Order: sequence, then structure tokens, then C-alpha cells
Amino acid sequence: MAGELTLSPVMQDALVILGSAGIVIPVFARFRITPIIGFILIGVAVGPFGLGALVNEAPWLEYVTISDPERLAPFADFGIILLLFAIGLELSFNRLWQMRKLVFGLGSLELLIIGSISAAFFGQYSGMDTTAALALGFALAFSSTAIVLPISGTKSPVGRAALSMLLFEDIMIVPIIFILGALAPNAAAEGVDGLTDTLVLGGLVILALLVLGRFALPSLFSQAARTKSPELFLAATMLVVIGASLATSATGLSPIVGALIAGLLIAETEYHGEVETIMEPFKGLALGVFLITIGMTVNLVEIWTNVWEILAAVIGLLAFKAVITGTLLKMMGARRSTAAETGVLMASPSETSLIVLAAATSALVIDAETAQFWQIVTAVGLTITPLLAKLGRVIARRIEATPELPDEDEYDARNIIIGGGRVGRLIADMLCEHDQPYVILDSNPDLIIDAKRAGYRATFGDAARGDALTKLGIEAAPSVVLTMDEPVLAQRLVAKLRRDHPELLIVSRARDTDHAAQLYRAGASHAVPETLESSLQLSEAVLVDIGVAMGPVIASIHEKRDEFREKLEIDGGLKEPPKLRTSAVES
Repeated sequence: MAGELTLSPVMQDALVILGSAGIVIPVFARFRITPIIGFILIGVAVGPFGLGALVNEAPWLEYVTISDPERLAPFADFGIILLLFAIGLELSFNRLWQMRKLVFGLGSLELLIIGSISAAFFGQYSGMDTTAALALGFALAFSSTAIVLPISGTKSPVGRAALSMLLFEDIMIVPIIFILGALAPNAAAEGVDGLTDTLVLGGLVILALLVLGRFALPSLFSQAARTKSPELFLAATMLVVIGASLATSATGLSPIVGALIAGLLIAETEYHGEVETIMEPFKGLALGVFLITIGMTVNLVEIWTNVWEILAAVIGLLAFKAVITGTLLKMMGARRSTAAETGVLMASPSETSLIVLAAATSALVIDAETAQFWQIVTAVGLTITPLLAKLGRVIARRIEATPELPDEDEYDARNIIIGGGRVGRLIADMLCEHDQPYVILDSNPDLIIDAKRAGYRATFGDAARGDALTKLGIEAAPSVVLTMDEPVLAQRLVAKLRRDHPELLIVSRARDTDHAAQLYRAGASHAVPETLESSLQLSEAVLVDIGVAMGPVIASIHEKRDEFREKLEIDGGLKEPPKLRTSAVES
């Protein structure tokens, strides 16, 4: 019929997801609750075990529910890929190398001990055969990368410990699934050979990615940056992420390995801050889709039918993993508060647990009924992970009143110079002369490349867009200096900086006195008109060289500067005369 609205299933699902995000994020932010819980609850409500089960009775519910979670699976997988890519951006190879003992020491011990003890328990008390017990034990030993890291971060002591264990778990996903296939009742002898081939081919692909990325990525992003097109920059980033993920996936390795490597490679370039800013909203939305799919696996009827068994399994699993993880961390020298908080946070099972359970079921290693029970336990554990994080922080504060601080570099207080041209470099030279830390930020890749070659600390980014300044630590910065010769942009930046950071020292280059008045009205602490200062310096040079005494010359220049202060006060409508120079300079 003419005018009838027909939505494809994909469009209906997109409408539900975007509508959910529009409701969950602001509502939960208002009550200072992580939106992770909200997305999972939305999945429970609109999924096939929630309102989706009533579509036959109320057909209109089809437009606000998702009856087939499998359609969302590719989007959820992509969310995990983007998450691992973002983790790689934060790490860099240097930091990963520094964490090698934690990754292969703590990470391996945590997975092996929890998996082995769990397998022994299931084999002894549940009557499972050895293969099934191993499959279930190691499936439940995993913890959720997608949920834990956004909560813990990667720079705090808790974040570093969690990251090291999660990285090792991600590395071990493929070998564990291959071993399950090899141990299956109907497995052929080529299972082990397939694992060997995968590891060899995967190693070669990873080596190729490392070599190619080192040489090709700086040039690729440099060309994208020169266009000043965020769309092209985003396209280049997605090309790298998807290409690396497909390369590792083609060899049988997990695509998240390729995504992590792509992030590590870009982290070594000066464009990592801009890439992280551009990808942030996509990562958050994709993660929301993944969490909704987790919620859809929660069958409330099944939980109610077996509520006591599921409750006992959840509590037992969480307590066991928390004790083992916390004990290992304490034995490796972590503070008691850090060990306790990390242990509780890492206690819940993982989305990877669902993957391993599905693989074990398809290989006939675990029967379907057992797998379904532990899938429900896993979904419940994932749902309450944010609550575990809060519980861990409470326990940590009870154990030790003084929390362990993050790495010092997270609080690295350095002056931020916006603009890497001649003026910006001169300011950097003067800061270095007086042992003051700094970093130069510019959206011109050629200026950044030249500055880095000349030995300046410089990075690529657009100060006017996204949270590039936040990534550089503006919260702890002693000052921000604007040196660009773009009057309108400088005025907008000053207004934004003053609005977001009322106490920040903001020093800006001004084209003339009129522009300086505008900058002061926008909130600049100091605005230096280049025409005025150059005129005063020229006057000083002339007067001294023609024989006028230095003292009267300096006095007259100060008087002239005071006159311009009064003029700027009148023109700018300011309550008090602005400073054209800092008191340190004038004295």
C-alpha cells in the first residue's frame, strides 16, 4: 500500500540500539552509574527472552525488540576488535615490553591455576570426564576484557594487573579452542597439525604486520592528515584495523590479535592521539551493541526455575576466582588493597567463556544442558561485573585507607604549546632553557615531522576537536600557550579552555590590540599583540642606538605599554587592566 513504512530487520535493530543508547547513557550518567549495566538490562528487556517473546501476541513489539540476536553478532565482534585496538593505542610496544613479566608470569599463573583447579573440581564432584572438566574449567577461568578494562583503565596498579592477565587470556583463546577440537571424541589426528600450522602462519603474518606497519603507517597517516579531512583519517584508521584483523583471522588466529597489533603500531606514531579521539565514539557504540547481545542471552525464566543452583554457582565461581587472583597478586608483591580490588574485579567470567563453551558443545566435549547452565551463570556474572568493581573498591579502602596511585606519567604536568611553527618552537626553547616540561600540539603533519626531527617533543592532533588536549593531560598542565596565526580559531579555543578549565593559565598570541581585547574577553590570562611588541622592540633598538640612555628608554616603553593596557580595558570592556606581559617579564 502506498505510504506504508517497511523497515528491514537491520534497520529495526539499528533503531532499537540507537534508541537504547540515547536512553541509557544520559539516564545512567545522571545517577553516576556505569552505562554497562544499562546496556545489559536493555538486552534483557528487548531480547528474545524478554519483550521479544511477546511479538506474536503484540506484533507492534517487533519495532522495539530484537528477536534474532545472531544478527547483532558481527557488530558485537567488531566492538571487541575496536576495544582491543584502543588498548593497543594506550600501550605501545615499549610499555608492553615493560609488562612482559606480568603478562607471561602473572597472566599464565592466573589462567593455569584457576583452570586446573576448576577442572579438578568438576572432574571429582560433577562426574565429568577429563576432557569435559578441562573444557569447562578453562572456559570459566577467563575474565571479560570488554567490561573490565573500561572500568579499570590500564595505567593504575589495578588496571596494569588486570591488563596483564587479560592479555595472556586473549593470547590463549586460539590454542585452547584448538586443543578442545583435538580432544573431541570425533577429532581426527590433523587437529594438532592444524594448531601447528596456525601458529606458524600466524607468527609469519604477525611479523609481516610489524615490519609493514613500521614503515607504511607513518606515511599513510601523514598523507591523510595533510588533507585536513577527519573522514579520510577515520577511513585510514578503519583500513588498518580491519586489514590487520582479517590478516590474523585468515591464518586461524583471533582477529583481536590483529587489532591489538594495529593499535600498538599506531601508538608508536605521532598520530596516536588523533586516532584515539576519532575512534572513541565508535568504540563506545560498538561496545554497547556487544553488551546488549550479552543481555539477550539472559533467560529470566530459566534463572527463576533454577535460581538457587545458579546463585550458588555464581557466588562460588566469583569467590574462588577472587581468592586465587588476589593471592597470586599478593605473592608477587602487590599491595593488599590492589590485590583485593583486582581479585574481585577479575572474578566474573567472560564473553570468551561463551565462545569456549560453544566450541566445546559443538565438538561434543560438553553436553548441551551443562553448557546452557554455565552460559547463564556466565551471563549473570558479566551483568554484575560493574557491581563487583564497586565492591572491590570498597574492600580495598577497608583494607588500606591510602590507595596506590597510578603511574607518575599519568600526572605528568607539562606546558602545552598549541602550534608547532616558529613562535611555538621559540617558546619551547625558552621552556627548555628553564627546565620546564612541554609538548607541542599541531594539526599540520609536516610541522610535527620537522619538529620531531629537530628534537622537539611534538605530537599530532587538532586542539579544536575532540579531546586531544585531555589526552595530553591538560588537567595537570601548568599552562596552555596558543601560538597559531588564526585569530578566530584562537578566540574560540580560549573561550572553550576557559569554560572547561576556569583556573588554567592561558597565554595567547594576538594579531593586534583589537584581537588581544577579544582574547581577553574570551578568557585569556595573557594576550600578546605581536604588532605592539614588535613596535616597542623596534623603538627600543632605535632609541638606544642613537644614544639615548637605556634607563629612560625602558621607562618610556613601560609607559607606552601602560597606555595600551588602558586602551584594551576600554575597548574590551574589562573590569581591570589586562597584562600584556607577565609580571616576571616586566620585573
